[in-house]
Order: sequence, then C-alpha cells, then structure tokens
Amino acid sequence: MSGQNQYDVGKLITQYQPQLTSFIRKRIANKEDREDILQDVFYQLIQTVSIALHPIENVSAWLYRVARNRIINHRAKKREERLPEYRDEESDQEVLEEFSEVLFSNETSFSPETEYLRSLVWTELKSALAELPQEQREIYELTEFDGIPVKEIALSKDIAINTLLSRKHYAVLHLRKRMKQLYEDIIIA
Repeated sequence: MSGQNQYDVGKLITQYQPQLTSFIRKRIANKEDREDILQDVFYQLIQTVSIALHPIENVSAWLYRVARNRIINHRAKKREERLPEYRDEESDQEVLEEFSEVLFSNETSFSPETEYLRSLVWTELKSALAELPQEQREIYELTEFDGIPVKEIALSKDIAINTLLSRKHYAVLHLRKRMKQLYEDIIIA
C-alpha cells in the first residue's frame, strides 16, 4: 500500500493553496520568491506522500511547517548573498599599510592617480571630522595628527584619561562608519 493511495494530492493543493499563498505573502515581498516557495512546499508534499512509510497526521500543520522552513531558508540565502566577499585580515592589513604610506608619505613623486586618491581621502576625512562634536574631533586630531600622547593631553586639559579615550573611541567609530564606503570603493573595487 503506497502513500499515494492515502492522499488526493491535487485536492490537498487546491484546498491549501490560498491559505499558504497568504501565509507566504505576509512574509516574503518578492512575487517570484513567493511562487518558488509555494512550489517547493507542494513539491515536498508530493515527494513525502509518494515515499512516506507513515502517513502525515496533520496535513495542515505539516504544510505550514514546511512553508515556514522554506521562508527561513530563503531569508538565510538572501542574507548570504548580501554579505561582502571574504577578505583575510593579513591581506587587508597589507593594503591598509600601503594605503597609509601613500596618504601620509612626504614624497613628492606621486602619480596623478595617487594625488587624486590622496585628495579624495583627505576631503572625505575632513568632512567626517567636521561632523564630530568638538571634544571628539579635538582628541582625535591631537593624538592622530599631532602625535600628542593621551596622558599629556589629559594633564594639560585637566580631563580624565578615560574620558579622553572614550571621546576618541566614539570619534573612531564615526570615522570608520563614514570612511567605510570610500575604503570599499577604493580597496575592494
């Protein structure tokens, strides 16, 4: 006795298609993706019914569980597609060192491309720094551009070291966020 004899698959599809379509529509925006998921659910139903040794006890619950799992898998796949290409940290570090050398070098023999790159990065950095609150911008500029140690700044301004470190931390987070797209455009492209 095969599972096919226990179920009228066509009737089950006709019966559950409207409800499953609505269920999937509420969770997936793209029409083609919804149709693919619904088709996968019914395909799994046909496969399960044709080879099942044990009958499905609650067809409705089974169909919704399969639909939910397909939606979860679909979302996970979409997230994976959006993830950037993997780059190892050593490679990134080498590129950043070369990048820093170009930006901060005092050599005068630069190509027009290098000069353009320098001006582009400095313009973006200045713009991002201008967005920072005065205290964060000041500590960042003093430590990074002027090379003044945080302890020395703390003593001269009578501000706790932890406060200055916190301000710099927030400045760095903001700058990373603002410069990330430029970095990706230049380095990864």
